[in-house]
Amino acid sequence: MNQKITIGILTVSDRGARGLYEDRSGPLIEQIVTEQLKATVIEKAIIPDDLNAIRDSLIEWVDERRLDLIFTTGGTGFAPRDVTPEATRQVIHKEAPGLVLAMLQSSLAVTPHAMLSRMVAGIRHQTLIINLPGNPKAVRENLTTILPALPHAVELLRDDPAAGKHH
Repeated sequence: MNQKITIGILTVSDRGARGLYEDRSGPLIEQIVTEQLKATVIEKAIIPDDLNAIRDSLIEWVDERRLDLIFTTGGTGFAPRDVTPEATRQVIHKEAPGLVLAMLQSSLAVTPHAMLSRMVAGIRHQTLIINLPGNPKAVRENLTTILPALPHAVELLRDDPAAGKHH
């Protein structure tokens, strides 16, 4: 891959957005992707568990910033305010269920609680959006699982002439 992969990291957390706790998952994602993918993190934000805020951030990062990859962390569980997957589904054009399946399979080997995750992965234009859990340990496990496939995924999206019409 000749040009660096550009990345956005969106932490979804009511408490994190209010400054009540330190986001550990966002910085962990940044560390992993910069070290292992040699990627560049262009956008970072911490926002509350709010469907419209999540959706609007994702749309802006895809349509205006044209990032290659966006990771969300948080808001994928069963709690009433967990709406990250719903917001993601509103913005993607195609789902990427293989990524989610791979993450769930590897996580299930660690804990049965993995089956309570509702992560979504999908494509909007030439950007791949992947929901990760909020827990740093789960973030590391899930990201490590899918990392080997991500450069090729980005390459395929960059080469897609149909997707290119958007730009």
